[in-house]
Amino acid sequence: GVKAGLKRTYSAVTQDHLEVSNMAQWKPLLYAVAFLHTTVQERRKFGPLGWNIPYEFNQADFTASVQFIQNHLDDMDIKRGVNWTCVRYMIGEVQYGGRVTDDLDKALLNTYARVWFGEHMFSEKFCFYKDYVIPKGKTVEDYLQYIEQLPVIDTPEVFGLHPNADITYQTNLANETLSTIVSIQPKDSSTGGGETREAVVQRLADEMLEKLPPDYNPHEVKAQLQKMGAIEPMNIFLRQEIDRMQHVISRVRTTLTDLKLAIDGTIIMSEELQDALDNMYDARIPKLWFRISWESSTLGFWFTELLERNQQFSSWLQDGRPNQFWMTGFFNPQGFLTAMRQETTRRNLAKGWALDSVVLHNEVTKMMKEDVIGPPPADIGGVYIYGLFLEGAGWDRRNSKLVESAPKVLFTSLPVVHVYA
Repeated sequence: GVKAGLKRTYSAVTQDHLEVSNMAQWKPLLYAVAFLHTTVQERRKFGPLGWNIPYEFNQADFTASVQFIQNHLDDMDIKRGVNWTCVRYMIGEVQYGGRVTDDLDKALLNTYARVWFGEHMFSEKFCFYKDYVIPKGKTVEDYLQYIEQLPVIDTPEVFGLHPNADITYQTNLANETLSTIVSIQPKDSSTGGGETREAVVQRLADEMLEKLPPDYNPHEVKAQLQKMGAIEPMNIFLRQEIDRMQHVISRVRTTLTDLKLAIDGTIIMSEELQDALDNMYDARIPKLWFRISWESSTLGFWFTELLERNQQFSSWLQDGRPNQFWMTGFFNPQGFLTAMRQETTRRNLAKGWALDSVVLHNEVTKMMKEDVIGPPPADIGGVYIYGLFLEGAGWDRRNSKLVESAPKVLFTSLPVVHVYA
């Protein structure tokens, strides 16, 4: 938190350092840099909401910034005062900005520099966030006393984030803690009176094998695609998705079959099978499967998604192109959109369209997925997609626009979206 970060910074500051410059601006500027230093480090805990790329900001960045401020004040013309453009540039682009590679992260850093560094920071009204002000102190003790009375837990708004950012952070923290607790549980075979771990996993493996879809027959797939037009961009995309799906199905079938044999003692329990046993017992996705598939919170959700994804591909193959697509059920959604752009371009070749100049457009319809009865209008083309969620925002269906999400609601489901090119 801010309190801990500032405490750590000011514990390393000596009285001589505090009095190194007799300029009135020195102490407030030193505190502002310390506050910025704490903020850039704290934002990391919010994951991609804090920084798109997690940067390793460290003590060297702080020391270099403070040294620059000190030199700047020493060389300053009293009549002209601080050159704020220079200060902001050095902090936002050089000292801290030197680590930042993402354009949006750079914009964020420069915004902090602009909002927190300027003549306005010396006024009585200035605060980083309500109750987080620049203290007036003469000694290091004064600053430490002020820092001591700051809240132990900060609201994300202190860092310029929406209060909901905390939900994400706390969820991740809880998941991490629980997963650590689960992973250090004793792994003994017998648990006293109840079923053994092996028996539980064996029963689970039987259930999963029973529900697992059959393998795709390469000849049938080829024949069906020929019927639908094998060189159509959408069908090439379908072929690639089916290949990846087949890879997952085969891997799951092999692992489950081998695991049952290993539990019976027919074959040796390898490291990978042991990992599958432990993870399946804890309702987590075995590493072998996770590497070639998708993220999911539990094994149950993962397996249900496997069945649903497969259902989408096999019905598309058997019954022809669907009226709408479950976008989040693809391995490569980007490839799906590219195929749709290629399709539209080919249809408009006579008008001189070229793939490079065709861009995607989307329109959120008022239909839910149950309401879709046919494909999009032929003159516009494109595809209907569903399964998208908004994070940190709500959707007003009547007026078709974004609204503030309800407090404590993190995800909102979107209606069907018409994507065209």
